[in-house]
Amino acid sequence: MNEKQISRYPVPDINELPEDLRDRILGVQEKAGFVPNVFLTLAHRPEECRAFFDYHDALMSREGGLSKAEKEMIVVSTSGANNCQYCVVAHGAILRIYARDPLVADQVAINFRKADITARQTAMLHFADKVAQDSAGLEDRDYKALRDYDFSDEDIWDIGAITAFFALSNRMANLIGMRPNDEFYLMGRSPREKSA
Repeated sequence: MNEKQISRYPVPDINELPEDLRDRILGVQEKAGFVPNVFLTLAHRPEECRAFFDYHDALMSREGGLSKAEKEMIVVSTSGANNCQYCVVAHGAILRIYARDPLVADQVAINFRKADITARQTAMLHFADKVAQDSAGLEDRDYKALRDYDFSDEDIWDIGAITAFFALSNRMANLIGMRPNDEFYLMGRSPREKSA
């Protein structure tokens, strides 16, 4: 695989995609200023791409007890455990922006136990880590540890569902050799200047 290729599989031309996918991708481009490679690479199979992003949006846009930053912490931490470069880099950028913290994504990706996060967030990531690496070993005490920090049953479902969904994403990214966009590496690294 060439170093600059974004996938081992053919990447379709945006103009040749079904209209709904093309519109979705162009909407992301307008908002972000570039097209994240995940949209282009997964569009190799349009029906699966559509289903993937519908489920992604259902999980990550859902209102509940987890903040946007906490959801991204789950993605970054479990993607680090799964050795997924694409998701660590891309969602690390999003985490830095949501958390307004240029350090947190790197800390969480490498070892959430030593990250500068709250005890509640550490408990959340302990649970996510177990779902990612030993879901068959989940026990009542794992759920109790989250309830002790006032996570609801729906919050616990969200933690598990985000972890499980991104396990799929991690494995697909590794399977196809998905390369992170260069833009992600710098996003959220420097504090934004305050407007006058």
